[in-house]
Amino acid sequence: MSYIIAFSGKGGTGKTTLAALTVRYLNELQGKPVLAVDADSNSCFNEALGAKVSATIGGMREHSLESVRLGTRMAGMSTEEIFDYQVQQCIVEEKGYDLLAMGRPEGPGCYCAANNIIRKYTDKLADGYNYVVIDNEAGMEHLSRRTAHLVDLMFIVSDPTVKGIKTARRINDLIDELKLDIKNRYLIVNRVRGYENNEIQDAALKEGLQIVGYIPNDDLIFQIDLAGKSVFNISKDSPACSAFYGVLGNFIKAGF
Repeated sequence: MSYIIAFSGKGGTGKTTLAALTVRYLNELQGKPVLAVDADSNSCFNEALGAKVSATIGGMREHSLESVRLGTRMAGMSTEEIFDYQVQQCIVEEKGYDLLAMGRPEGPGCYCAANNIIRKYTDKLADGYNYVVIDNEAGMEHLSRRTAHLVDLMFIVSDPTVKGIKTARRINDLIDELKLDIKNRYLIVNRVRGYENNEIQDAALKEGLQIVGYIPNDDLIFQIDLAGKSVFNISKDSPACSAFYGVLGNFIKAGF
């Protein structure tokens, strides 16, 4: 059975970078591929990992609908078999991880169907991996669509602002409201400059949230991101990487 880790939070908090660093950490820890799932319609998880995505769940669904409309679907296969085959074509295999991206529909349609597909196939594929890392879209929409479910560990990522903490609390409340099966959830405050900790700690306590890590603002990560490089180019000794690896080490042990 796989251990599923998910990331949530408002936009601009750096959650995708932390999710990608988690994929790297887990691969280094166990030496086995990790399944990375980009559940954000505005896909950028692949960029943080340094992978090229040529097919997405959203695009695959649009292509399937068009095939049905034109009568060009593959003969001799059930709809389920066709979807299984097409999802396999969407999986990007890289050294240390495999990636499945939701993407976005090519037309103006609702994202609900793509969410349902990626949720279903994440469940089906998960048993082939020790770990699954899901990068959810910003905000709370993914929760209301129930993309995030059956999660062992969720990190809600905030920036060091009261607004970010309040957004984290709303995400936390929505998890309870929807009765999502998320076993453990914790708050990480990212891009901290060192002087906000006390104020942010007080704000989190008022909102009923437990902070498990403060990740410092790191110019090295900014420069790597600016150059379009992946998290695999970040030194383990960088302040942010070192701090975040320390957080992960408190929850994830070798030998799983």
